[in-house]
Amino acid sequence: MKRLDRCWIRATQADDRTWPPTPRDRHGASVVRRCERSGLSLLELLAVVMLMGVLALVVVPRVSGGAAKAKNSCCEVNAAIIDIQCALWRRDYGAWPASDLQVIGKDKTFFPEGLPVCPHGHAYKFDGSEGRVIAHKH
Repeated sequence: MKRLDRCWIRATQADDRTWPPTPRDRHGASVVRRCERSGLSLLELLAVVMLMGVLALVVVPRVSGGAAKAKNSCCEVNAAIIDIQCALWRRDYGAWPASDLQVIGKDKTFFPEGLPVCPHGHAYKFDGSEGRVIAHKH
């Protein structure tokens, strides 16, 4: 075998008959091409980058917004728990608890683990005229 122009050439006899016919050089030797490629073409690289971009467009929005939604849901659940416990307080004592929720928060009957805290750091306040926790902005 001779090496010619980055491809291998196999010398064969002129009467070598194969089907389909193999490409031959000008001397009648069949040419076996094994090009030595050591990298990616620009088109292959572009296809890979494009696929990674599409995957990033699908995955990143789903992953990045999860923490904020979880905190908001936790805050809503905590407010609902406080609403229920305040209704039980009114049933037992005949009046709504104070708006700052200090007294009911210390009572282990209603909140054994203490008053729930907003994950955003805001304090819950209670409106006795409506009997609901006052919503706060995040």
